[in-house]
Amino acid sequence: MGWLDRERTIAPPGFNRWLVPPAALAVHLCIGQAYATSVYKTALVKHFGASLTEIGVIFSIAIVMLGLSAAIMGTWVDRNGPRKAMFTSAVFWASGFLIGSLGIFSSQLWLVYLGYGVVGGIGLGIGYISPVSTLIKWFPDRPGLATGMAIMGFGGGALIASPVSTALLKLYDPNSGAKGWVASGDSVAKLFLTLAVVYLAYMMFGAFTIKVPAEGWKPAGFDPGKVKAAALVTTDNVSARNSVKTRQFWLVWIALFCNVTAGIGILEQAAPMIQDFFRQSDGTSLVSAAVAAGFVGLLSIGNMSGRFAWSATSDVTGRKRIYMVYLGVGALLYTVLALAGSTSTVLYVALAFIIISFYGGGFATAPAYLRDLFGTFQVGAIHGRLLTAWSAAGVAGPLIVNAFLDAQGKPGALTAASYQGALLTMVGLLVVGFVANLLVTPVDARFHEPRPGRVRPEEPALEA
Repeated sequence: MGWLDRERTIAPPGFNRWLVPPAALAVHLCIGQAYATSVYKTALVKHFGASLTEIGVIFSIAIVMLGLSAAIMGTWVDRNGPRKAMFTSAVFWASGFLIGSLGIFSSQLWLVYLGYGVVGGIGLGIGYISPVSTLIKWFPDRPGLATGMAIMGFGGGALIASPVSTALLKLYDPNSGAKGWVASGDSVAKLFLTLAVVYLAYMMFGAFTIKVPAEGWKPAGFDPGKVKAAALVTTDNVSARNSVKTRQFWLVWIALFCNVTAGIGILEQAAPMIQDFFRQSDGTSLVSAAVAAGFVGLLSIGNMSGRFAWSATSDVTGRKRIYMVYLGVGALLYTVLALAGSTSTVLYVALAFIIISFYGGGFATAPAYLRDLFGTFQVGAIHGRLLTAWSAAGVAGPLIVNAFLDAQGKPGALTAASYQGALLTMVGLLVVGFVANLLVTPVDARFHEPRPGRVRPEEPALEA
Protein backbone atom coordinates (compact mmCIF):
# COMPACT_ATOMS: atom_id res chain seq x y z
CA MET A 1 0.00 0.00 0.00
CA GLY A 2 2.83 2.34 -0.94
CA TRP A 3 0.37 4.81 -2.47
CA LEU A 4 -0.49 5.83 1.09
CA ASP A 5 3.11 6.73 1.98
CA ARG A 6 4.09 10.29 2.79
CA GLU A 7 6.47 10.39 -0.20
CA ARG A 8 3.49 10.00 -2.56
CA THR A 9 1.84 13.12 -1.13
CA ILE A 10 4.66 15.66 -1.57
CA ALA A 11 3.35 18.64 -3.52
CA PRO A 12 5.02 19.48 -6.85
CA PRO A 13 6.60 22.92 -7.45
CA GLY A 14 3.99 25.64 -7.91
CA PHE A 15 1.29 23.77 -6.01
CA ASN A 16 -1.44 26.09 -4.68
CA ARG A 17 -1.59 25.69 -0.91
CA TRP A 18 -5.25 26.78 -0.87
CA LEU A 19 -6.15 23.40 -2.37
CA VAL A 20 -5.20 21.70 0.92
CA PRO A 21 -7.95 23.04 3.25
CA PRO A 22 -10.79 21.35 1.28
CA ALA A 23 -9.08 17.98 1.81
CA ALA A 24 -8.89 18.64 5.55
CA LEU A 25 -12.52 19.74 5.64
CA ALA A 26 -13.63 16.55 3.88
CA VAL A 27 -12.45 14.54 6.89
CA HIS A 28 -13.45 16.96 9.64
CA LEU A 29 -16.97 17.55 8.33
CA CYS A 30 -17.53 13.79 8.51
CA ILE A 31 -16.13 13.10 11.97
CA GLY A 32 -17.88 16.25 13.22
CA GLN A 33 -21.07 14.17 13.19
CA ALA A 34 -20.16 13.39 16.79
CA TYR A 35 -21.72 16.74 17.73
CA ALA A 36 -25.10 15.69 16.31
CA THR A 37 -25.63 12.71 18.63
CA SER A 38 -28.27 14.58 20.64
CA VAL A 39 -30.60 14.33 17.61
CA TYR A 40 -31.19 10.61 18.28
CA LYS A 41 -30.28 10.50 21.99
CA THR A 42 -33.90 10.36 23.18
CA ALA A 43 -34.62 7.64 20.60
CA LEU A 44 -31.82 5.48 22.02
CA VAL A 45 -33.01 6.08 25.59
CA LYS A 46 -36.43 4.76 24.60
CA HIS A 47 -35.13 1.90 22.43
CA PHE A 48 -32.76 0.50 25.07
CA GLY A 49 -34.87 1.47 28.10
CA ALA A 50 -31.79 3.20 29.45
CA SER A 51 -31.09 6.41 31.37
CA LEU A 52 -29.67 9.61 29.91
CA THR A 53 -26.38 8.83 31.61
CA GLU A 54 -26.16 5.33 30.10
CA ILE A 55 -26.75 6.68 26.59
CA GLY A 56 -24.46 9.65 27.23
CA VAL A 57 -21.68 7.13 27.90
CA ILE A 58 -21.61 6.37 24.14
CA PHE A 59 -20.49 9.91 23.40
CA SER A 60 -18.10 9.94 26.35
CA ILE A 61 -16.37 6.73 25.23
CA ALA A 62 -15.95 8.17 21.72
CA ILE A 63 -14.33 11.34 23.08
CA VAL A 64 -12.10 9.36 25.45
CA MET A 65 -10.91 7.21 22.56
CA LEU A 66 -10.44 10.34 20.45
CA GLY A 67 -7.99 11.76 22.98
CA LEU A 68 -6.21 8.48 23.66
CA SER A 69 -5.78 7.56 20.00
CA ALA A 70 -4.61 11.09 19.17
CA ALA A 71 -2.06 10.96 21.99
CA ILE A 72 -0.81 7.47 21.15
CA MET A 73 -0.86 7.86 17.37
CA GLY A 74 0.28 11.50 17.14
CA THR A 75 3.93 10.69 16.43
CA TRP A 76 2.85 7.98 13.94
CA VAL A 77 0.70 10.52 12.09
CA ASP A 78 3.58 13.03 11.92
CA ARG A 79 5.95 10.33 10.65
CA ASN A 80 3.69 8.65 8.08
CA GLY A 81 1.88 11.70 6.74
CA PRO A 82 -1.76 12.75 6.45
CA ARG A 83 -2.87 10.43 3.64
CA LYS A 84 -2.24 7.22 5.54
CA ALA A 85 -3.73 8.77 8.67
CA MET A 86 -6.90 9.94 6.88
CA PHE A 87 -7.34 6.55 5.22
CA THR A 88 -7.00 4.79 8.58
CA SER A 89 -9.43 7.24 10.17
CA ALA A 90 -12.03 6.62 7.45
CA VAL A 91 -11.89 2.85 7.95
CA PHE A 92 -12.30 3.08 11.73
CA TRP A 93 -15.02 5.77 11.60
CA ALA A 94 -17.17 3.88 9.07
CA SER A 95 -16.62 0.58 10.91
CA GLY A 96 -17.80 2.22 14.12
CA PHE A 97 -21.14 3.08 12.53
CA LEU A 98 -21.53 -0.44 11.12
CA ILE A 99 -20.87 -2.09 14.49
CA GLY A 100 -23.10 0.47 16.22
CA SER A 101 -25.98 -0.24 13.84
CA LEU A 102 -25.65 -3.96 14.60
CA GLY A 103 -25.89 -3.15 18.29
CA ILE A 104 -29.09 -1.15 17.78
CA PHE A 105 -30.69 -3.75 15.52
CA SER A 106 -29.92 -6.48 18.08
CA SER A 107 -30.71 -4.26 21.13
CA GLN A 108 -27.21 -4.83 22.50
CA LEU A 109 -26.07 -1.53 24.00
CA TRP A 110 -22.54 -2.82 24.60
CA LEU A 111 -22.10 -3.16 20.84
CA VAL A 112 -22.94 0.53 20.41
CA TYR A 113 -20.35 1.31 23.08
CA LEU A 114 -17.82 -0.82 21.19
CA GLY A 115 -18.73 0.42 17.71
CA TYR A 116 -19.49 4.13 17.85
CA GLY A 117 -17.59 4.57 21.13
CA VAL A 118 -14.34 2.58 20.87
CA VAL A 119 -13.83 1.84 17.15
CA GLY A 120 -15.40 5.07 15.92
CA GLY A 121 -13.56 7.03 18.63
CA ILE A 122 -10.22 5.78 17.32
CA GLY A 123 -11.22 7.05 13.89
CA LEU A 124 -12.16 10.38 15.46
CA GLY A 125 -8.75 10.83 17.08
CA ILE A 126 -6.64 9.91 14.07
CA GLY A 127 -8.83 11.93 11.71
CA TYR A 128 -8.87 14.96 13.99
CA ILE A 129 -5.10 15.45 14.17
CA SER A 130 -4.19 14.20 10.68
CA PRO A 131 -4.52 17.52 8.79
CA VAL A 132 -3.50 19.91 11.59
CA SER A 133 0.31 19.76 11.42
CA THR A 134 0.09 19.64 7.62
CA LEU A 135 -1.85 22.90 7.42
CA ILE A 136 0.45 24.57 9.95
CA LYS A 137 3.36 23.71 7.63
CA TRP A 138 1.47 25.15 4.64
CA PHE A 139 0.58 28.37 6.51
CA PRO A 140 3.53 29.25 8.78
CA ASP A 141 2.71 32.92 8.19
CA ARG A 142 -0.83 32.53 9.63
CA PRO A 143 -0.91 29.58 12.06
CA GLY A 144 -4.16 30.66 13.72
CA LEU A 145 -5.92 30.84 10.38
CA ALA A 146 -4.43 27.47 9.42
CA THR A 147 -5.60 25.64 12.51
CA GLY A 148 -8.97 27.37 12.25
CA MET A 149 -9.38 25.97 8.75
CA ALA A 150 -8.20 22.54 9.84
CA ILE A 151 -10.60 22.23 12.74
CA MET A 152 -13.50 24.36 11.46
CA GLY A 153 -15.06 21.39 9.71
CA PHE A 154 -15.28 19.34 12.89
CA GLY A 155 -17.40 22.01 14.51
CA GLY A 156 -19.54 22.29 11.38
CA GLY A 157 -20.14 18.57 11.01
CA ALA A 158 -23.40 18.74 12.94
CA LEU A 159 -24.60 21.55 10.69
CA ILE A 160 -24.94 18.93 7.96
CA ALA A 161 -25.46 15.81 10.06
CA SER A 162 -28.26 17.19 12.24
CA PRO A 163 -30.85 18.09 9.56
CA VAL A 164 -29.83 15.17 7.34
CA SER A 165 -30.13 12.74 10.26
CA THR A 166 -33.55 14.14 11.20
CA ALA A 167 -34.76 13.81 7.60
CA LEU A 168 -33.47 10.23 7.32
CA LEU A 169 -35.00 9.23 10.65
CA LYS A 170 -38.37 10.48 9.40
CA LEU A 171 -37.87 8.63 6.12
CA TYR A 172 -36.95 5.37 7.82
CA ASP A 173 -39.68 5.52 10.52
CA PRO A 174 -43.27 5.07 9.27
CA ASN A 175 -44.63 6.59 12.51
CA SER A 176 -42.75 9.88 12.08
CA GLY A 177 -45.98 11.84 11.62
CA ALA A 178 -47.38 10.94 15.04
CA LYS A 179 -47.78 13.58 17.74
CA GLY A 180 -44.84 13.62 20.14
CA TRP A 181 -42.92 11.34 17.77
CA VAL A 182 -39.66 9.80 18.93
CA ALA A 183 -37.62 7.94 16.32
CA SER A 184 -37.60 4.14 16.54
CA GLY A 185 -34.43 2.17 17.20
CA ASP A 186 -34.77 0.54 13.79
CA SER A 187 -34.66 3.93 12.06
CA VAL A 188 -31.54 4.96 14.03
CA ALA A 189 -29.81 1.72 13.03
CA LYS A 190 -30.61 2.37 9.36
CA LEU A 191 -29.31 5.92 9.78
CA PHE A 192 -26.00 4.52 11.07
CA LEU A 193 -25.70 2.26 8.01
CA THR A 194 -26.30 5.19 5.68
CA LEU A 195 -23.77 7.42 7.42
CA ALA A 196 -21.14 4.66 7.29
CA VAL A 197 -21.28 4.53 3.49
CA VAL A 198 -21.49 8.28 2.88
CA TYR A 199 -18.75 9.24 5.32
CA LEU A 200 -16.38 6.57 4.02
CA ALA A 201 -16.66 8.00 0.50
CA TYR A 202 -16.09 11.63 1.53
CA MET A 203 -13.19 10.84 3.83
CA MET A 204 -11.46 8.86 1.08
CA PHE A 205 -11.74 11.96 -1.13
CA GLY A 206 -9.86 13.92 1.51
CA ALA A 207 -7.22 11.22 1.88
CA PHE A 208 -6.41 11.10 -1.82
CA THR A 209 -6.31 14.87 -2.40
CA ILE A 210 -4.17 15.93 0.59
CA LYS A 211 -0.62 17.16 -0.09
CA VAL A 212 2.38 18.00 2.12
CA PRO A 213 4.92 20.73 1.31
CA ALA A 214 8.37 19.77 0.04
CA GLU A 215 11.30 20.06 2.43
CA GLY A 216 12.38 23.69 2.78
CA TRP A 217 9.23 25.12 1.16
CA LYS A 218 7.95 28.47 2.43
CA PRO A 219 5.32 30.94 1.19
CA ALA A 220 6.47 33.67 -1.16
CA GLY A 221 7.75 36.67 0.81
CA PHE A 222 7.66 34.84 4.15
CA ASP A 223 10.64 35.44 6.45
CA PRO A 224 10.78 32.88 9.30
CA GLY A 225 13.11 35.22 11.20
CA LYS A 226 10.24 37.64 11.73
CA VAL A 227 7.92 35.05 13.32
CA LYS A 228 8.94 35.84 16.88
CA ALA A 229 6.84 38.94 17.34
CA ALA A 230 5.51 38.14 20.82
CA ALA A 231 6.98 36.90 24.09
CA LEU A 232 5.24 33.51 23.93
CA VAL A 233 6.20 32.77 20.30
CA THR A 234 9.39 30.74 19.97
CA THR A 235 11.60 30.08 16.95
CA ASP A 236 13.02 27.01 18.73
CA ASN A 237 11.50 23.55 18.94
CA VAL A 238 10.51 21.20 21.75
CA SER A 239 9.98 17.48 21.19
CA ALA A 240 6.70 15.81 22.06
CA ARG A 241 8.49 13.80 24.75
CA ASN A 242 9.91 16.90 26.42
CA SER A 243 6.78 19.02 26.00
CA VAL A 244 4.86 17.03 28.62
CA LYS A 245 7.65 17.79 31.13
CA THR A 246 6.91 21.51 31.00
CA ARG A 247 4.37 23.28 33.16
CA GLN A 248 3.23 25.25 30.09
CA PHE A 249 1.84 22.09 28.51
CA TRP A 250 -0.17 21.23 31.61
CA LEU A 251 -1.44 24.78 32.09
CA VAL A 252 -2.75 24.78 28.51
CA TRP A 253 -4.14 21.28 29.19
CA ILE A 254 -6.11 22.60 32.19
CA ALA A 255 -7.36 25.62 30.24
CA LEU A 256 -8.53 23.42 27.35
CA PHE A 257 -10.08 20.84 29.70
CA CYS A 258 -12.14 23.50 31.51
CA ASN A 259 -13.28 25.17 28.28
CA VAL A 260 -14.23 21.86 26.68
CA THR A 261 -16.00 20.45 29.75
CA ALA A 262 -18.20 23.55 29.91
CA GLY A 263 -19.11 23.45 26.22
CA ILE A 264 -19.46 19.73 25.75
CA GLY A 265 -22.09 19.47 28.47
CA ILE A 266 -24.38 21.73 26.43
CA LEU A 267 -23.60 20.16 23.06
CA GLU A 268 -24.23 16.59 24.21
CA GLN A 269 -27.64 17.64 25.58
CA ALA A 270 -28.42 20.43 23.10
CA ALA A 271 -31.71 19.24 21.55
CA PRO A 272 -33.55 18.17 24.73
CA MET A 273 -32.04 21.07 26.71
CA ILE A 274 -33.70 23.84 24.73
CA GLN A 275 -37.02 21.99 24.96
CA ASP A 276 -36.65 21.62 28.73
CA PHE A 277 -35.79 25.31 29.20
CA PHE A 278 -39.14 26.28 27.69
CA ARG A 279 -41.32 23.48 29.06
CA GLN A 280 -44.79 24.54 30.15
CA SER A 281 -46.64 23.49 33.29
CA ASP A 282 -48.64 20.85 31.37
CA GLY A 283 -45.40 19.10 30.36
CA THR A 284 -45.36 20.25 26.73
CA SER A 285 -42.55 22.39 25.37
CA LEU A 286 -42.80 25.59 23.35
CA VAL A 287 -39.92 24.20 21.28
CA SER A 288 -40.78 21.26 18.98
CA ALA A 289 -38.43 18.37 18.20
CA ALA A 290 -37.87 19.75 14.68
CA VAL A 291 -36.98 23.21 16.04
CA ALA A 292 -34.68 21.60 18.62
CA ALA A 293 -32.89 19.75 15.82
CA GLY A 294 -32.56 23.07 14.00
CA PHE A 295 -31.06 24.56 17.15
CA VAL A 296 -28.41 21.81 17.10
CA GLY A 297 -27.59 22.91 13.57
CA LEU A 298 -27.40 26.54 14.68
CA LEU A 299 -24.99 25.62 17.45
CA SER A 300 -22.94 23.85 14.82
CA ILE A 301 -22.70 27.15 12.93
CA GLY A 302 -21.51 28.83 16.14
CA ASN A 303 -19.04 26.02 16.77
CA MET A 304 -17.72 26.14 13.22
CA SER A 305 -17.58 29.93 12.82
CA GLY A 306 -15.95 30.28 16.25
CA ARG A 307 -13.22 27.86 15.24
CA PHE A 308 -12.37 29.94 12.21
CA ALA A 309 -13.09 33.52 13.36
CA TRP A 310 -11.63 33.36 16.88
CA SER A 311 -8.59 31.35 15.80
CA ALA A 312 -7.85 33.78 12.95
CA THR A 313 -8.31 36.66 15.39
CA SER A 314 -5.69 35.10 17.65
CA ASP A 315 -3.06 35.81 14.97
CA VAL A 316 -3.61 39.48 15.88
CA THR A 317 -4.39 39.34 19.62
CA GLY A 318 -2.14 36.45 20.58
CA ARG A 319 -3.23 33.04 21.86
CA LYS A 320 -3.11 33.83 25.59
CA ARG A 321 -5.38 36.89 25.28
CA ILE A 322 -7.97 35.07 23.19
CA TYR A 323 -8.11 32.26 25.77
CA MET A 324 -8.82 34.90 28.42
CA VAL A 325 -11.91 35.78 26.37
CA TYR A 326 -13.00 32.15 25.98
CA LEU A 327 -12.74 31.44 29.69
CA GLY A 328 -13.48 34.78 31.36
CA VAL A 329 -16.32 36.05 29.19
CA GLY A 330 -17.55 32.47 28.89
CA ALA A 331 -17.97 32.24 32.67
CA LEU A 332 -20.08 35.41 32.68
CA LEU A 333 -22.30 34.14 29.84
CA TYR A 334 -22.84 30.77 31.56
CA THR A 335 -23.97 32.60 34.69
CA VAL A 336 -26.55 34.59 32.71
CA LEU A 337 -27.71 31.40 30.92
CA ALA A 338 -28.21 29.59 34.24
CA LEU A 339 -30.10 32.40 35.93
CA ALA A 340 -32.02 34.10 33.10
CA GLY A 341 -31.80 31.85 30.04
CA SER A 342 -35.41 30.70 30.30
CA THR A 343 -36.84 34.23 30.15
CA SER A 344 -36.48 34.52 26.38
CA THR A 345 -35.77 32.11 23.57
CA VAL A 346 -33.83 34.83 21.75
CA LEU A 347 -31.62 35.39 24.81
CA TYR A 348 -31.14 31.64 25.28
CA VAL A 349 -30.15 31.05 21.66
CA ALA A 350 -27.80 34.07 21.58
CA LEU A 351 -26.03 33.03 24.78
CA ALA A 352 -25.67 29.41 23.66
CA PHE A 353 -24.39 30.48 20.24
CA ILE A 354 -21.63 32.69 21.69
CA ILE A 355 -20.68 30.13 24.35
CA ILE A 356 -20.30 27.40 21.74
CA SER A 357 -18.30 29.74 19.49
CA PHE A 358 -15.84 30.10 22.40
CA TYR A 359 -15.84 26.32 22.81
CA GLY A 360 -14.96 25.86 19.14
CA GLY A 361 -12.43 28.68 19.20
CA GLY A 362 -10.60 27.02 22.08
CA PHE A 363 -10.11 23.88 20.02
CA ALA A 364 -8.97 25.69 16.88
CA THR A 365 -6.57 28.01 18.73
CA ALA A 366 -4.92 25.21 20.73
CA PRO A 367 -2.62 23.89 17.95
CA ALA A 368 -1.41 27.43 17.20
CA TYR A 369 -0.89 28.00 20.95
CA LEU A 370 1.24 24.84 21.03
CA ARG A 371 3.10 25.95 17.92
CA ASP A 372 3.90 29.29 19.61
CA LEU A 373 5.16 27.60 22.78
CA PHE A 374 6.88 24.48 21.38
CA GLY A 375 7.65 25.17 17.70
CA THR A 376 6.68 23.16 14.63
CA PHE A 377 8.99 20.14 15.06
CA GLN A 378 6.43 17.71 16.51
CA VAL A 379 3.42 19.97 16.94
CA GLY A 380 1.06 17.26 15.63
CA ALA A 381 2.24 14.78 18.25
CA ILE A 382 2.09 17.42 21.01
CA HIS A 383 -1.43 18.31 19.87
CA GLY A 384 -2.37 14.65 20.13
CA ARG A 385 -1.16 14.53 23.72
CA LEU A 386 -3.05 17.72 24.54
CA LEU A 387 -6.27 16.15 23.30
CA THR A 388 -6.28 13.88 26.34
CA ALA A 389 -7.83 16.99 27.94
CA TRP A 390 -10.72 16.46 25.53
CA SER A 391 -10.93 12.81 26.61
CA ALA A 392 -11.20 13.83 30.23
CA ALA A 393 -13.72 16.56 29.38
CA GLY A 394 -15.71 14.11 27.27
CA VAL A 395 -16.31 12.12 30.45
CA ALA A 396 -16.64 15.02 32.89
CA GLY A 397 -18.97 17.27 30.87
CA PRO A 398 -21.76 14.78 30.08
CA LEU A 399 -21.45 13.12 33.51
CA ILE A 400 -21.87 16.44 35.31
CA VAL A 401 -24.89 17.45 33.24
CA ASN A 402 -26.54 14.02 33.12
CA ALA A 403 -25.94 13.37 36.83
CA PHE A 404 -27.68 16.63 37.74
CA LEU A 405 -30.55 15.87 35.34
CA ASP A 406 -31.04 12.26 36.44
CA ALA A 407 -31.31 13.54 40.03
CA GLN A 408 -33.98 16.07 38.94
CA GLY A 409 -36.31 13.69 37.09
CA LYS A 410 -36.97 11.85 33.86
CA PRO A 411 -36.67 13.20 30.30
CA GLY A 412 -39.82 15.07 29.40
CA ALA A 413 -40.33 16.32 32.94
CA LEU A 414 -37.22 18.52 33.27
CA THR A 415 -37.28 22.33 33.35
CA ALA A 416 -34.76 25.18 33.20
CA ALA A 417 -34.29 24.97 36.97
CA SER A 418 -33.07 21.39 36.55
CA TYR A 419 -30.00 22.69 34.71
CA GLN A 420 -28.89 25.44 37.11
CA GLY A 421 -26.62 23.27 39.25
CA ALA A 422 -24.81 21.88 36.21
CA LEU A 423 -24.40 25.27 34.53
CA LEU A 424 -23.06 26.97 37.66
CA THR A 425 -20.60 24.09 38.08
CA MET A 426 -19.35 24.93 34.58
CA VAL A 427 -18.85 28.55 35.66
CA GLY A 428 -16.49 27.37 38.40
CA LEU A 429 -14.53 25.26 35.93
CA LEU A 430 -14.13 28.19 33.54
CA VAL A 431 -12.71 30.33 36.35
CA VAL A 432 -10.13 27.62 37.09
CA GLY A 433 -9.19 27.53 33.39
CA PHE A 434 -8.89 31.32 33.31
CA VAL A 435 -6.35 31.26 36.15
CA ALA A 436 -4.35 28.43 34.50
CA ASN A 437 -4.13 30.39 31.25
CA LEU A 438 -2.90 33.50 33.11
CA LEU A 439 0.04 31.46 34.44
CA VAL A 440 1.36 30.46 30.98
CA THR A 441 4.89 31.81 30.30
CA PRO A 442 7.59 31.06 27.66
CA VAL A 443 9.12 27.57 27.79
CA ASP A 444 12.57 27.40 29.38
CA ALA A 445 15.44 27.02 26.90
CA ARG A 446 16.63 23.77 28.49
CA PHE A 447 13.67 21.99 26.88
CA HIS A 448 14.55 23.15 23.35
CA GLU A 449 15.90 20.80 20.70
CA PRO A 450 19.56 21.54 19.81
CA ARG A 451 20.25 23.72 16.79
CA PRO A 452 23.23 23.00 14.50
CA GLY A 453 26.38 23.73 16.49
CA ARG A 454 24.53 23.69 19.83
CA VAL A 455 25.34 20.93 22.30
CA ARG A 456 22.26 18.86 23.10
CA PRO A 457 21.16 19.50 26.71
CA GLU A 458 20.80 16.72 29.21
CA GLU A 459 17.37 15.14 29.53
CA PRO A 460 15.37 17.83 31.37
CA ALA A 461 13.46 17.08 34.54
CA LEU A 462 9.84 18.17 35.03
CA GLU A 463 9.78 21.97 35.04
CA ALA A 464 8.96 23.55 38.37
